[in-house]
Amino acid sequence: MNRFLDWMGDFFSERGGLLPLLGLGLIVINLILQIVPGPGSGWLVDSNLFLHVGLISSLLGILLIRVL
Repeated sequence: MNRFLDWMGDFFSERGGLLPLLGLGLIVINLILQIVPGPGSGWLVDSNLFLHVGLISSLLGILLIRVL
């Protein structure tokens, strides 16, 4: 577990803006699903899963930029 956390810390310290960009990408995917829902996307559209996960990962990414 320690090796994994060390690897994650090194990975995100070299790529500081990756986590906020990933979160913004998830938010955009949620917006697209809200506008153009496809077949079988009822649960994803109703729960706004990508919006919530994207927002949390963006905020954590912004907070981790300063720490790492």
